[in-house]
Parts: sequence; structure tokens; C-alpha cells
Amino acid sequence: MSTTVPAPVAGVPVGPGLSMFDPIFIGIDEFGQPVYLDVIYRNILIAGEPGGGKSGLVNNICGHGVLCDNTRLVLFDAKLVELGPWRDLADAFIGPDIDQGIDVLRRLLVVATNRYTWLLANRRRKLAPGDGMSVIVTIIDELAMYSTVLGTKPQQEEFSALLRGLVSLGRACGMPVVAATQRPSWDIIPASLRDLFGYRAAFRCTSLNSSNIILGQGWAEQGYTASDISPTNQGAAYLLAEGGVPRRIKAAYLSDTDIYNIADYAAWTRRPTSTPAGDTTGWEMAA
Repeated sequence: MSTTVPAPVAGVPVGPGLSMFDPIFIGIDEFGQPVYLDVIYRNILIAGEPGGGKSGLVNNICGHGVLCDNTRLVLFDAKLVELGPWRDLADAFIGPDIDQGIDVLRRLLVVATNRYTWLLANRRRKLAPGDGMSVIVTIIDELAMYSTVLGTKPQQEEFSALLRGLVSLGRACGMPVVAATQRPSWDIIPASLRDLFGYRAAFRCTSLNSSNIILGQGWAEQGYTASDISPTNQGAAYLLAEGGVPRRIKAAYLSDTDIYNIADYAAWTRRPTSTPAGDTTGWEMAA
């Protein structure tokens, strides 16, 4: 008896099987157990001294995001090279241009407001996977460049105010924020901004105070201080989740080759296909 092999179905490309509603694997804890984060309804603050391993965690989140279906990235990177491998996969890539950064944050706040209007009209309080809206992940590498270095003082203050608004509004409407800085000081991370981040990761710091600025006042005095992380232990951090106690983790490491390979594969899965009439890809319309 002959067996007929079915012909491949035309028009069904290989695509990502992940979702931003899935937990993101970020590394292991001190007992070797895997650590996952539910970023979709949370914001995450990542800080520590240069060379501590922050970029590893940031790139893990980027790598997950680009492999997810119905997910868009908005990237801020004043140095260009930290998030640069993902730039062609982002809806917007902002380099050392604070005017562009302010403009993009304003647009994101409009999208967030539109989404809340939709949620209210549908008697809902937060976005769900079946709603069909894209998740928009905003990732900022080296927050200090935009809040204290680039542009004028009024521009820096406007950028910080807009970011605070996005962090406040984004979590329930599918627009989480990931922010990283190597300068954990009160002028960069005031308590009013830090406390809006449900997740905080403190990589090696040079002082108890710097660790407290990231995790929250009083944790260092209880023995949870990133200043006790060895300078040679890159990728180690204290992770604080909402309502929990800081725990030691080791962020998974992606080499430059790994990052570019993931970016290339993600670009292939996101390659243009036929678009139905009337469809739009502009994220201003995503609300």
C-alpha cells in the first residue's frame, strides 16, 4: 500500500513560538535552579557598575522579545552598540538624540492612553493574550545619558517626566519598560521612579548606598547588598521581585555571535509576507 506524503501548505512561514505573555528565562539562582520573569505586566530596572553584566540581562530580554509573535521593540541606546544588533528589528531605534527620544516617548504615551480607552470601553482593566494587540517593549540602555548628559536641563527633565509616565501606565496595557544604567545614584534613579519598577536587578555596586538606590532603602542593612558581589563574578546580581526578598542570580550569557545569530533568525521569521488590504503596521495604530 502506497503512502501519500501531503504537500507543504503554501503561505505558512516558519515563525516564532514564543509570546511576551510567556515567562522569560534570565538565568539561574544560587542553587542552580532556573529563574524566569513575567515581564509582560511588570517593569524592570537594571543597574550596577560597568562590567557587572547588565548587558547580559538586557540582551536576554531583547532576544526573547524579538522571537515572540506580535511583539514590537522600541530601543534607546546612546552608545549605539549595546542594543545595535537588534536595531533592524525595532519599530524605533533611538541613539544619542534626546529630541527623538522625547518625541518617541510622547507617541508611546498616546498609544498607552488609547489602549486604556479601549480597555475601559470593553469593561477591562488589563490587556490579555487574546485581545490581538501587539506588546510594545521599551528598552533603555544607559538611562543616565538621556536624563543627565544629552541635551539641555529642560530636555532632560521632560524626558524623565515622560519616562515616568510610561512606566506608570505601561504595565497593564501591554507596554512594559526595561531600563538599565551604570550610574545608580539618586539623580538618575529617584525613589519616585525606582518604586514604579516591580522588578529590580542590582549587579555589582561599589557601595551599600548604591545597592539601596537600586533595590530599595534598607535591604543592604539586612544583608542584601550588591557591593559584596565579586568584581570577577560578572553576571551575578540581586533580583528583587514585587513583594519578595532579593535573591542571588546569575544572568545567562549571550556572546556577540549568539546575539547576532538570534537577531538574524528573528529577522528571517519576521520577514515581510503578503499583507491583507487595509492592514497597518504602524505602532501608532496598535492601540
